[in-house]
Amino acid sequence: MKYTNLPNTNLEVSKICLGTMTFGRQNTIEDAHDQMDLALDKGVNFIDTAEMYAVPFTMETQGLTEAYIGKWFAKNGNRDKVVLATKITGPGRGIFKEIRDPLDFSAASLTDALHKSLKRLQTDYIDLYQLHWPERSVNVFGVRDYDHAPNAEWDDNLAEIVTRLEDFVNQGKIRHIGLSNETPYGVMRYMEAHRKGATKMVSVQNAYNLLQRRDEVGLTEVLQMENIGYLPYSPLAFGMLSGKYLNNRKPENARVTLFPNYSRYSGKLSFRATEKYAELAKKYDLSLPQLALAFVNSRSFVTSNIIGATTLAQLEENIGSINVTLSEEMLSEIEKVHQQIPNPAP
Repeated sequence: MKYTNLPNTNLEVSKICLGTMTFGRQNTIEDAHDQMDLALDKGVNFIDTAEMYAVPFTMETQGLTEAYIGKWFAKNGNRDKVVLATKITGPGRGIFKEIRDPLDFSAASLTDALHKSLKRLQTDYIDLYQLHWPERSVNVFGVRDYDHAPNAEWDDNLAEIVTRLEDFVNQGKIRHIGLSNETPYGVMRYMEAHRKGATKMVSVQNAYNLLQRRDEVGLTEVLQMENIGYLPYSPLAFGMLSGKYLNNRKPENARVTLFPNYSRYSGKLSFRATEKYAELAKKYDLSLPQLALAFVNSRSFVTSNIIGATTLAQLEENIGSINVTLSEEMLSEIEKVHQQIPNPAP
């Protein structure tokens, strides 16, 4: 395994992070514990989760992922071996209101979310506590273009949110704070608060893969100029970049087969680009997942690549991507495909 420093912290994290959102829907507690055992054995010391997981969200499965992780800590006594990240659910799209009402980042909501996560995770502290997505409306989750209208009544409260989070940092319940599904505007506004003395947001967790590279347009400049970590999720684009959905295949128990509404990476241009990347991987005697993950691993702005899997074989291959190095020639050919079909999946 390779390791790096999470910017602005003393935390050394593996360049591969274990994503856990399938724990509780596609994976049983036994599967989850086997995955975490394997990941730790392979040198992965960074685990990411969220209070709303498992995915897809239901109230019956909400919090199960954290609970599975907490039981693994209790069983093995290895909390000190893991850098643990979780998230508070933001307001959103009418499907999460059962978690709490109101669903926001008020002091009451942060208190409720954090303490419930700590209890489920069976720990006294969270290494990295993240806002799952902003309170304001942003163009993420398959939305390409920004629409200002939904934000007409949004009250700018970013500095207040940081102040609330600082209380938990001072109490030792959170070590560091970060963002998720955030835009260049939001990150820079939090940096303004930091320059005025507020605690710094140390990382941003966004979707990033060969089919979705829009953060390179503006956000990666912010990350590198402001020394903020980047934690890309969905590096295999819901499994599209495994190649398993090509040629109209619908593999049994695969995520998009089970949950067809997860169609973010299933457009015609995504299939066309995936076919080209699959040809490129074959040319260089790599599997498509190896090519896709090694590309993400190679980006200078990436701190740790959040991978996920539903089987141990998938997990082992995905972790093994850390040992795959793409040549300049291969990277150049990837760029040619990207120029032909740029960012087909918003």
